[in-house]
Amino acid sequence: MGATDGYAADEYDVVVVGGGPTGENLADRTAAAGLRTVLVEQQLVGGECSYWACMPSKALLRPGAAAAHARAVPGIEVGDTLDAAAVLARRDAFADHWKDDDQVAWLRGAGIELVRGHGRLVGERTVRVDDGRTLTARHAVALCTGSVPDLPDTPGLADARPWTNREATGATMVPRRLAVVGGGVVAVEMAAAWRSLGSEVVLLVRGGHLLGRMEPFAGELVADGLAAAGVEIRRFTEVVAAGRSGKVRLTLDDGDEIVADEVLYATGRRPQTADLGLESVGLEPGSWPAVGEDCLVADVPGGWLYAAGDLNHRALLTHQGKYQARIAGAAIAARARGERPDTARWGVHAASADPAGPPQVVFTDPEAASVGLTLAAAERAGLRVRAVDQDLGAVAGASLYADGYTGRARMVVDLDREVVVGATFVGPGIAELLHAATVAVVGEVPLARLWHAVPAFPTVSEVWLRLLEAYRDGR
Repeated sequence: MGATDGYAADEYDVVVVGGGPTGENLADRTAAAGLRTVLVEQQLVGGECSYWACMPSKALLRPGAAAAHARAVPGIEVGDTLDAAAVLARRDAFADHWKDDDQVAWLRGAGIELVRGHGRLVGERTVRVDDGRTLTARHAVALCTGSVPDLPDTPGLADARPWTNREATGATMVPRRLAVVGGGVVAVEMAAAWRSLGSEVVLLVRGGHLLGRMEPFAGELVADGLAAAGVEIRRFTEVVAAGRSGKVRLTLDDGDEIVADEVLYATGRRPQTADLGLESVGLEPGSWPAVGEDCLVADVPGGWLYAAGDLNHRALLTHQGKYQARIAGAAIAARARGERPDTARWGVHAASADPAGPPQVVFTDPEAASVGLTLAAAERAGLRVRAVDQDLGAVAGASLYADGYTGRARMVVDLDREVVVGATFVGPGIAELLHAATVAVVGEVPLARLWHAVPAFPTVSEVWLRLLEAYRDGR
């Protein structure tokens, strides 16, 4: 029987709303399981990550970091400025010049149908597209529409025409002066990127720390790196009014005024559910849908509605959205076969890595990377834990990597089970250390076994041996 035999024209096994990385991966899993799958996307297939977040932002960040690392090694001559036009051109290439032809071709090759348009729920297992089509699902509708910037209601902000992550990653000209409002990942990464391209950057941080969800030392070392690069950081600062008259003008709560060519607001995200039709199935419009471990929406009867990725607020990270997509896609396929999904912790249909603490890298210079629980989060969870710290610069591999290497590593150990429940690394080029820590945390590898995972010499990874020694010696 062919893939569409026995189906009405607009009837599918699975309807996926949202064609970013999460939606693509979920659709791939259900199509691979033999389920007729359609993906509805109103903008570019590939979503935020491909065109306005992960890929273009890292393309902007990499040249500045590479130049800084090269300058730290004697014998390499590196100029003080980057070729901004070349960096922006490379960024454009990584964003596929904001065309999704390759991603659409991939969908077709995977056997996934594509409907262009805005899709919204209009009832049980039913999605209406603004082109007039009504799509019905035999087994599941999966909402994968992600999140959008959440801007404050600061007086005059709309008139200031602020950048969000989209404008910050897609700008075609380097602003002479850029104000960045926020202290999280987008704020510090874009402050670093545009400073490296020649902008004068001022970072306005409402609280006292950067990267508040990481260990405190991570934000401090990143702040030191930004300041060394020439970023002005103003803490405990709130913008109380904004406007634009040629230049952007921001009034601060202490009465000072900041004048800039552009202002980037990186102050959080909200779910992209305002016009998703949640009310048609009894959910609150604009809410983050609550889901189970298999991403099945908890408050909708019948076991047919899923929400994966940013939309469910479990972990607002591209790689975690893709992970959830694989979990949810497998659960949908299992239920379609009449099987009961395995949603026990670490089960094949459970996104257990989300609450355990997903991995994250901040691609500033120095980089900051973490997985699992911080010391404070572990203590709040009621665990009996101990933090072990190590100076990364004291490791032989780090001293070879760069003169004057500055960094720090922390391992958080559950004393009752003697397993690692969290790890944080800050330093130049440490992003590739993170997966080993992720394996240790997710695999709940006993410290006694980690002693036998011998790091190669001389690499930065030798910090693992130093951390284990410090734990053994009570340091």
